[in-house]
Parts: sequence; structure tokens; C-alpha cells
Amino acid sequence: MRTGEVWPLNVGQVYTTLQRLERDGLVESGAGDGEGPQKDYWLTVDGRRELGVWLRTPPDADAPPRDELVIKVLVAMRVPGTDVHSVIQAHRRHLVEVMQRYTHIKAEAAENDLGLAIVVDAELFRLDGVVRWLDAADARVSQAGIIPDLPVTDVSDQQTNVLGRR
Repeated sequence: MRTGEVWPLNVGQVYTTLQRLERDGLVESGAGDGEGPQKDYWLTVDGRRELGVWLRTPPDADAPPRDELVIKVLVAMRVPGTDVHSVIQAHRRHLVEVMQRYTHIKAEAAENDLGLAIVVDAELFRLDGVVRWLDAADARVSQAGIIPDLPVTDVSDQQTNVLGRR
């Protein structure tokens, strides 16, 4: 399977999955053609049907996934002494740098690798959406008039809980 070799492959998980699919009658295996312990696998009729169903079933998008960056921005808004704008901008800068790296990968390697080009495009669109969200969050924070307190230098002197109450 080609994914542009962007995601690490856990070979043990692949073989465990193939064994389960074989047990369920969705794939069949045979002896490998080359040297080594690898087997050849192919889809059964039931396997092709199940694959078609899976390919056409949209992923669950009803509930937003747990997003660490969203949580960081929400926490930064509540912690005294935290400059939410600087937190947002630090993450924005990092994401733009990552987007630049993906753009270079796309320009250099994706020309002859359709799978890689598609994966890189997906990641660039995803990252662009996150950067746009950060910009919108920063605008909302500014519009709400959230300004940082004086920086907290000695946490031991503070008896403030996470919600900013004493």
C-alpha cells in the first residue's frame, strides 16, 4: 500500500490485521514469490464487497476530535500571567514552518509519486485550516479584550487555582 511513506508502518500490526482478515474470510494467503517469510494476500469476493463499503463510508465527523492545540488555547485564556496572543503566535509560526517543509517535499518528491502528492496536499490543507483557526481565535481573543496579567514569576507565592480564582 502506498501512502507516500509519510506514516510509520507497524509491521506487527499489519500481519495481525491480515491474520484477522484471513480468519474472517476477507482475504486469502499463499506462499510468497520471493525470499523471506512474506506471504502474498489477495481479497476474496466478500473482502472486495467489505472494502467497497468501507471506502464509501464517511468517517465520523459529528463530534470534534480532542485537539491538543484547542485545549492549549483554552487553558492559556484561563491561566493568570499567560499571554494568549503569544501562545497563539508561537503555534502559528511553527505550523507555517511545517507547511513550508511540506511544500518543499511536494516540490521535490511528489512529482513522480501520486500517493505522496495526495498525502502532502491533505496535510497542507489541514495545516492551513489550523492556521486560519488560530487567526480567528486570536481575533476573538483581541475582540474580547483579553490581555495578559503581569507575568507570574514565583508560582509558590500564588494561591490561584486554574480558573483564576483566589
